[in-house]
Amino acid sequence: MTQQTAGAALVEELIDHQWDYFSGVPCSLLKGAFARLENLDDDQRAAYLPAPREEVAVAAAAGAYLAGRNPVVLMQNSGLGYCLNTLTSLLLIYRIPLVLIVSWRGHGPDAVEHVVIGEAIERLLDDIGVAHRTLDDVSGAVRWSTSTAESNRTPVALLVKEAI
Repeated sequence: MTQQTAGAALVEELIDHQWDYFSGVPCSLLKGAFARLENLDDDQRAAYLPAPREEVAVAAAAGAYLAGRNPVVLMQNSGLGYCLNTLTSLLLIYRIPLVLIVSWRGHGPDAVEHVVIGEAIERLLDDIGVAHRTLDDVSGAVRWSTSTAESNRTPVALLVKEAI
């Protein structure tokens, strides 16, 4: 499966599970997913709002949830650091469920600036109480995300190791 096909498959699976609002900051590992999101214009099942920063995407997703939408936010793992306060002081406190699609830069060989966050990402998510798993099987990961986010009413994270 090509990167573009894998990313599009993830977006379609999320939409099929009623996730209907997407926002995020592009990352090369999520290129295929963002390509699909940028072509949602004619698709009435979901909307996409490009964001200039990760905390803006998370805040917009919170507003979308309060307006009746089911939000997904896509970002690079370094962006998780930017939005920690928004996650902990808004989404976790007010129990706002959403799916975070987080590219796991620094998981393997990568640019040096990704190594520290790459090594810490799972501990960081554990420390703030965000359930997470690696995106390995798209259907299974989306089913898990949907079930966990809805039953716990909290954000969940899917960590993406390879380009989709």
